Formats: sequence, C-alpha cells, structure tokens
Amino acid sequence: MPVRTRNPRSLTNENDENSNTASTRLTRAKAATLNVDELSMPAKGLLSKRAAPAANPTRKRAALGDLSNVTKVEGTDGKKVAGKAGMVSKAAQPSGIQKRTTATTRAAPLGAKDLNKKAPDRKGSGSGSLGPVKRKKDSITNADAKENVPEEGEPVRKKTQIVEEKKARTSSKAAPAPPVEEVIVEEAAAPTADHVYPPGVQDLDSEDLDDPLMVAEYATEIFDYLRDLEVKSVPNPSYMDHQDDLEWKTRGILIDWLIEVHTRFHLLPETLFLAVNIIDRFLSEKVVQLDRLQLVGITAMFIASKYEEVLSPHIANFRHVADDGFSEQEILSAERFILSTLNYDLSYPNPMNFLRRISKADNYDIQSRTIGKYLMEISLLDHRFMTYRPSHVAAGAMYLSRLILDRGEWDETLEYYAGYSEEEIEPVFLLMVDYLARPMVHDAFVKKYASKKFLKASIITRQWAKKNAHHYGIVDTDLSLDQIS
Repeated sequence: MPVRTRNPRSLTNENDENSNTASTRLTRAKAATLNVDELSMPAKGLLSKRAAPAANPTRKRAALGDLSNVTKVEGTDGKKVAGKAGMVSKAAQPSGIQKRTTATTRAAPLGAKDLNKKAPDRKGSGSGSLGPVKRKKDSITNADAKENVPEEGEPVRKKTQIVEEKKARTSSKAAPAPPVEEVIVEEAAAPTADHVYPPGVQDLDSEDLDDPLMVAEYATEIFDYLRDLEVKSVPNPSYMDHQDDLEWKTRGILIDWLIEVHTRFHLLPETLFLAVNIIDRFLSEKVVQLDRLQLVGITAMFIASKYEEVLSPHIANFRHVADDGFSEQEILSAERFILSTLNYDLSYPNPMNFLRRISKADNYDIQSRTIGKYLMEISLLDHRFMTYRPSHVAAGAMYLSRLILDRGEWDETLEYYAGYSEEEIEPVFLLMVDYLARPMVHDAFVKKYASKKFLKASIITRQWAKKNAHHYGIVDTDLSLDQIS
C-alpha cells in the first residue's frame, strides 16, 4: 500500500516541512549534495515553467513573481552572466550551491496602446476595480440632462421654466439656515405658549423644558389623557354582592398579605397598585371560591410585576411565598385566564403618577410625599375607596399629609396640579381620617410604614388622628372597619 505523504503547502509552520520523514520531495539542500551524474535526466524531464504543461490550469501565479537573480551565475571573470533555466552542474559553478529554479516570467515591454482593444468591463467594487473616471463637467452635464428629461405622463416644459426652477433651488440652498439653538427654543416653547394658566397658578412645567426626560411640553396633555382613562379602569364597588364565599374582610386579609410579599420582593409601588386593580376587576367579572382567592392574588402580583418591573421575580419565587400551595402550571394557567377575562387591558392610570404630579407643586417635599404614599395605600385595603378615582385618592392623600405636617394652605397652584378643590377632596379626606382613628386591622401594612425608611409614617398619622378625629365628626373610634361595613 503506498504511503500517503503530507502536503507541504498545508503546513502553517515552515519548519514542519523538514520534519516530514515520509516525504519524497527533493529539497534544495539535498539537490546541492547530489552529484551531477545523479541529476542527469532526460532532456524532456527538466523544462522551463513556460513550456511545462500546467498541472492545475485554474490556479494562478502569485501576485508577486520570483524576481530574484538565481538564474544569473558569475563567470570566471567575476561578471554575472545569464544561465540556462533549470539545474546546472557543479563544474559550471564550483564555488557553492546552485539553486534549482525555473525561468522567471517577465512582463512584456510597454508599447503603443491598442486603440481597437476594448477595455475590460469592471463591475466589481473595492480597490483595483474602479471604472473609467468621468470628468466633472461631463457628470454635471449628464445630471442636468436627466433632470430635464420629462417623466412619463408629464407635460413638456419650456426652457425658461426649467431655468427659473434651477434659480429657485439655488436661492433656497444659498439662504443661511437659522441657528440650532433658536430652532430648539422655538419648538420647545410652542406647546406651552398656547396653554393659558388660571390666575394665581404658577407655570412649573417651564422649569423642566431643558430636561428631555420630563417631557414638560406634553405634561398637561398626558395627565388629561390619564384622567379620561381612569374611568374605564374603575372596578365594580359592590362586586362582593355576587361572591358567595368571599367577604370584604377576606379581601382585606389578602391585600395585607400581598403588601408583605411586595415588601419582601422590593418591588415598585406601581406594581402593588396595579395588582390590586387586577384583583378587583377580575372579581367584578368572575365568581371565585375561597380556596382559590390566594391563587388570584399571587397571579395578579405576578402579572403586575411583569408589566411594571424592569426585572420581574421568577415564578418559582411566587410559588414559594404561597407555601407551595399552587404549582407553577396552576399560576400560569390562572395568568392566562385572568388576562383573557380583562381582555388583556392593563392600562391602569396609577395613582403614583398623580401623587408625583401634585408633589411637584409641593416643591418635592420628601416627608409629605412619603406620608402621602402611606395614606394612598389605605385605599387598597379599605373597600370604601373603590368608588373614587386614583387621581381623587392621590389628591386626598396629599391634602391630609400637608395638613398633618402643617405645610400651609391648599392654594391655587396645588388645586390646579391636583385637579381637585378642598370641597371635592373632603369625602376622601374624611375616609382616611376614619381609617386612621380605628383600631389597627392590617398589621403588615402598618409595620411596613413604621420603619425609618418610610419616616415612621404610620406612627405619625395615627397619633395625629387620635388627637384630631373628633374635630371631623369621628367620635366612636372603638368600632373596627368590619363592624362598619
């Protein structure tokens, strides 16, 4: 069986070529050590490269040819003379080693250009494939000629009309463009210039025109749209009438537990409000058994976290906080059922957006806004707030927060950005004071806002309610919410 030798052209290291013992290739060193008689071959054995038949006609010669002077040998007088192509004997060059080379291919001398020969058509791109370059005058002339050619179905225009159009284009290009800063200021000021503020109301949106994240140009239109949208997302305030196994007390226990889960996962406030809205809207449409109510709650939190959070907790975490009472497949099945019941409509105008809008008129007071968050979350636990819109609840929470901290009157600016006057806020305000004056029912909710992180908002508000509840007609504070409902 013949021995297969390794192709020396496939070697990446030039030193590996000499390490191939099975190769029968005649190297330069071996050729130099052989005698002349050993190299004597038939005349047809050694031919020049030009006369030898091409073994691989498709393979082209390398870009750089062998331009060395190996075919020139030194004569006896020290001058270089051209030698024959191929191998030479030692007698012709007794001084050293003669390399086996082939005749080099030289380019033909430059002659007269053949005018009848057509230049090759170079359609490729990149260096070395550029076609004939036209003169600038010719390119301009061709472009003008293309513009002057009428399109199909277009009436032929006169030459004077074409000249006038060219003059109009050149005059518009020559006109100097306005500065960039002036254009930006005019575009930013255009939407706010049309809006007229009531007397005594400060324009607070103009301060944020330089901040693109605040979108101050469209803030008024955005909140007008949210106020129109919140009518569609209000659940049925009396849906408990058609629930056979559930009560308002059961719902309060579920929401209190979800607040604990929300705190453990460190989720956004918007996630909690959206989860409770999903629960109430779903219970307004479907009848749920008592043993499946926790599944509805944990699935609603799972949906809201995927909608509001940047990184939502894994479904295994929600299964774990439910004490593995439901499998992951049950949660996913409940997710599909709830979303189909709500018609996949999660466009709920979150009350946190309205609270931040009012806090802007309050000069972003961190203490009043933190207490406002606590008062606003009361609407999640107490079902009596279900008849009011999220913007109405946010206005009442900020009003009571400023009253507890003695931050001043409810002026025209606060009324404008809140959207409600003191008379309109009063029913929501009284419900919050009534909740604070009653005995604590939801322990997880009160414990959450008793920490330093939330500035002990639950402690401050309850102390104030015990002292001032009787001023608002709330006398019998020993009754719990369950006895009232």
